[in-house]
Amino acid sequence: MTTAASLFAPLFESRIPCGFPSPAQDHLVKPLDLNNLCVRHPAATYFVRVQGDSMVGAGIHDGDLLVVDRSLTARHGDVVIACLQGEFTVKRLQLSPAPALLPDNPAYPALPLDEGSELDLQGVVTFVVHAVR
Repeated sequence: MTTAASLFAPLFESRIPCGFPSPAQDHLVKPLDLNNLCVRHPAATYFVRVQGDSMVGAGIHDGDLLVVDRSLTARHGDVVIACLQGEFTVKRLQLSPAPALLPDNPAYPALPLDEGSELDLQGVVTFVVHAVR
């Protein structure tokens, strides 16, 4: 496994409002390496590209890149990569009231998890890289 070279870009201290504009401020804090921001457990992290629109309500769109951490224990409400009955999917994990994998798009049904379900969680999605252009 090769390690990615660090690519540093400027990180500005000021936050940019999404509402009304404010005067620009050039308070450079330090360089930011996206590997340091997005990859907390390098040996357990992988990237995967999304296909489909079942998770658009979670801000995950067709073609997005997901950062997935296999070392994290999946909790209720986490977005996970799961292998269910031999098929891979990205869904939100529901542990109660009944275990299920939930889409974040009302056009898709929930996938109930019963005792006969062959479920293998492949990791927790920690970041989404979403192109806007």
